[in-house]
Amino acid sequence: METKLRCAWCEKDDLYRNYHDNEWGKPVYDDETIFEFLILETFQAGLSWYTVLAKRENFRKAFDNFNLKKIANYSEDKMAELAEDTGIIRNKLKIKATVTNAQAFIKVQEEFGSFSKYIWGFVDGKPIDNQPQTLKDVPATSPISDALSKDLKKRGFKFVGSTVMYAHMQATGMVNDHIMECFTRK
Repeated sequence: METKLRCAWCEKDDLYRNYHDNEWGKPVYDDETIFEFLILETFQAGLSWYTVLAKRENFRKAFDNFNLKKIANYSEDKMAELAEDTGIIRNKLKIKATVTNAQAFIKVQEEFGSFSKYIWGFVDGKPIDNQPQTLKDVPATSPISDALSKDLKKRGFKFVGSTVMYAHMQATGMVNDHIMECFTRK
């Protein structure tokens, strides 16, 4: 049986391996998926990605399949209901930020035609390939994630620090941080 060489961070279990093999680092250009990752990444702030990934299906159910327009119109009652949902991360500030971010996301779509056009503009529309040899070569932030974070905050987004945005850039393939030996590079 052939053993696939992967980035070491994903070898915890099949959930992580499947995410790594099929999603992480693959360029995403549709606003719906970009929004989903943005929300999941903001909930991850201060926690492990694995915690969020393990609750991803619960997040989908709780947040109406990440329907941007529905989330942008969530009431205080809906947010209070979400804060009681044990299937998700029940941080009231992050729940409120999800609604705020949905509203800000819509404004960016209106200004740029799509959120994808806006965010991919930070990397001139194509992935940056860092070609790391080991996980130690993978940064937590970059000058681009710093600039993106700053601009998003200026536009009213919450929980979008540079580390969160760099993780978002990795997840959506704006940056390729798969180690050079990883089979997904081939």
